Amino acid sequence: ARARAEHLAARGYGNEWIRADLEAQGVAAETAGDALAGLEPEAERGLREWAKLRGGLGAARTLARRGFAEETVESLLAQDPSTGVG
Repeated sequence: ARARAEHLAARGYGNEWIRADLEAQGVAAETAGDALAGLEPEAERGLREWAKLRGGLGAARTLARRGFAEETVESLLAQDPSTGVG
């Protein structure tokens, strides 16, 4: 479970997507939670993906689709002067 979580995180997926993927593969919720707890914090991964996607509303939509938490996306939007949000 941990290796799969690390693989998905490295490919730019957020915690919600990773949790759903693990549970869909039959991983117990507690084990999935432990695997997520071992990852780099989602906010840090989100910031890196935000930069790769060049920010803006398109990046926000992409991160939301990839399972990043609403709080993570909103925080990134608020910090991005190009969006006019915040």
